Amino acid sequence: MDFITDQDVQKYIEDGYVVLDGLLTPQECDELRQRMAEIVERMDVPEHCRTTFSTYHDEQLKTQGNADYFITSGDKIRFFFEKGVFDDEVTPHQDATFLYTEPLGRVMGIWIALEDATVSNGCLWFIPGSHKNGITRRMVRTPKGTFPLTDFIGQEQTYDDEKFVAAPVKQGSVVLIHGEVVHRSAENTSEESRHAYTFHIMESQDTHWSPDNWLQPTEELPFPPLYTK
Repeated sequence: MDFITDQDVQKYIEDGYVVLDGLLTPQECDELRQRMAEIVERMDVPEHCRTTFSTYHDEQLKTQGNADYFITSGDKIRFFFEKGVFDDEVTPHQDATFLYTEPLGRVMGIWIALEDATVSNGCLWFIPGSHKNGITRRMVRTPKGTFPLTDFIGQEQTYDDEKFVAAPVKQGSVVLIHGEVVHRSAENTSEESRHAYTFHIMESQDTHWSPDNWLQPTEELPFPPLYTK
């Protein structure tokens, strides 16, 4: 049986996200969690470089006392804590705000649940179909030599909580997330952790990666291709 079905593809097209069960085994999830714990255990980040990432405009700009640590992370292992990462919510956002392409629709988020993600411990929530409305703001690099190193342009939107739909998933499941779909995670009100492994992929053919995105490839480490012809 194929891992992804025609129905899954159609849901992604219509809703902007889809949940696929059984990408990783429990053992693979546990191995990833263990490796992540080892990396964090050896984390040695100077106090002045410790960075909190927020999707809110004002909060993000306030944390840029040493934003160079953030801006130059494209080809390095760097540590960032999202605001309230241990228990709080991740506010509504669109990934294309931070990872902008022309045309839009070329970026996909890959969100792998290393533990069960439930409504009580902070699973993802989506506004189905919101990816069809484009984006209204972007986070961009400012001109070299200016501060802050990044800024937001455009209008930050407010969203109706009643439009969000929960997407609880089992350990080892993967959520495919369209770059323009509005999503968030709620506060973890349980005693259980909710570890996840996430990254983004981009269709490179006929796609222009904006030069003012915060994340930029380098000569030493360009964006790696997942497949070649």
